[in-house]
Amino acid sequence: MSKYRTNRAIIVLEAPWELDPDDANRTSVLPFIEGIAKLTGDTEVHYANFYDEGSFQMALDCLCKGTFESRTVYIAAHGYERTIGGMDITSLLAKVSFKSQKYHITGVMLGSCFVGEHATSMEVCLQESSLRWCVGYASESQWLEGTLIDCAIIAKMSALDDDDFGNREWIAGDLAGAIQLFSPDYVIGNDYESEPVRLADSMRFVAQPRGRGNRARDITALVWEHHGSTDY
Repeated sequence: MSKYRTNRAIIVLEAPWELDPDDANRTSVLPFIEGIAKLTGDTEVHYANFYDEGSFQMALDCLCKGTFESRTVYIAAHGYERTIGGMDITSLLAKVSFKSQKYHITGVMLGSCFVGEHATSMEVCLQESSLRWCVGYASESQWLEGTLIDCAIIAKMSALDDDDFGNREWIAGDLAGAIQLFSPDYVIGNDYESEPVRLADSMRFVAQPRGRGNRARDITALVWEHHGSTDY
């Protein structure tokens, strides 16, 4: 019997949200991501919960199986300062980076508050890996609105081929195209002092084009330059 084969996968690693006292793992990004996979028709969703660094590693090991042309990792969890789901951002991204070449992981969406302010850590972890892009928020991110933005980015970037990551300009254009429907002036959440933060001031984009000598760089300004362009 022949096996059903798809070419792409989205790996979803999610920590419990507990958005209210009755939220017994009720809230999840999974239905949204499954919608993306059904829309494309050529994408599998591999999902697991994590609770700490040990369970994150176990979940990542479990989901990195099989052969796909490309994988996108979506980490969805509460974030604060340098931590995502209680894990330091560098440790977390290093684990994904380590898997990236063998399992063709091209990008990481960080669906967490505040961790995007550490763009330098994102650059370090992408460096010399097979990861081509990483996106995060440098402020609070409202749950539903943030999830919709995450999904728009994942839908766009997970559909790209390796040749599409040839230079920073192309990657920035694709990321800008993914968020065209969202206003840069929309208040996505607050900062540490409870002051409102616009989407354009919260989101951070890091890219590392394929090819020898290309290094990971913060391309946030370039993405917003392209935002709204009819070319993407």
